Amino acid sequence: MDNGSPLACHALLGPRLQARKTWLVTGCAGFIGSHLTEALLAAHQRVVGLDNFATGSPHNIQHAAGGNQVAHSAFEFIEGDIRDLETCRRACRGADYVLHQAALGSVPRSIADPISTHDVNVSGFMHMLVAAREEHVHRFVYASSSSVYGDSPDLPKREAVLGIPRSVYAASKRADELYAQAFTASVPGGVPTTGLRYFNVFGPRQDPLGPYAAVIPLWFAALASGLPVYINGDGSVTRDFCYVQNVVQANLLAATGSDQPKSAIYNIACGTQTSLLTLFGLIRDEVAKFFPLAASATPQHRGVRPGDVADSLADLDAARRYIGYAPAHSVAQGLGVTARYYNERLREALVTVGAHSGAT
Repeated sequence: MDNGSPLACHALLGPRLQARKTWLVTGCAGFIGSHLTEALLAAHQRVVGLDNFATGSPHNIQHAAGGNQVAHSAFEFIEGDIRDLETCRRACRGADYVLHQAALGSVPRSIADPISTHDVNVSGFMHMLVAAREEHVHRFVYASSSSVYGDSPDLPKREAVLGIPRSVYAASKRADELYAQAFTASVPGGVPTTGLRYFNVFGPRQDPLGPYAAVIPLWFAALASGLPVYINGDGSVTRDFCYVQNVVQANLLAATGSDQPKSAIYNIACGTQTSLLTLFGLIRDEVAKFFPLAASATPQHRGVRPGDVADSLADLDAARRYIGYAPAHSVAQGLGVTARYYNERLREALVTVGAHSGAT
């Protein structure tokens, strides 16, 4: 097992990335987008990155392409918004593959501002589909979400069995899937599409600050700075947490795989359940290696957050069968890499996390 490097991908990727292609990564300044950019540049691919910095950071781009002149020469950055069709057309020009990560994430944000969520996640998505078709992109791979399973109680989650979405964010991601399928099937020259339903992705560069921070960076930040950690509910609910390098692997396999349907959707996760109480213990143990006082921390409990689902577990059979996906990092291994990152990069920033220390 490696240490979480940008080349921590499936063995199949070696021959697939021998030929130099042009990849468009939307949301390249974001958490997942910057890791995709880094992996592609490390594999000597040409990358065009598109971002408007609504949620991404220039520092993430610097990490992805910084310090290597060869990598810099293979990277073109476009600052722009996917809600503008001409910007999407410019970004897609000459692209062989599109990895579409740009979106407004967060269930609570979508409840607070549903119009912006729709504009970016649905209208922006359609702009990207149109632009990719016009440029004859080989395949359009896009980020969907496990939230589309909504109130379905079935476990594990299988791609064909869905419930009613429990948030605007979930509905926007399901709309993307439907548009991608219809676009591929009915629009002349429709580009092949693959949707990846991410399950609770975590890893280095995930922002621990702000009102919509995800649970893992938030708890790292709170424990390292001696602040309370809040669990919404009794902590028994489970999630299928997935280290970001597994997601990188899935995107590159999906883009280059030839033995899949013209329009496909796959779960991307580890295929394991971790309760929030177990997750707290794992994170506390990792943080205590750098901040010993964290070893005695205990979580505080509060009410369940609107829009959250009770349990989550992915069935990975389709992803294994059609694109050869095999998660290379367990949750514990990913948390170890992530803890080292936060210790090295964010020690000073962690003291500012303040009241933003609750999550699910």
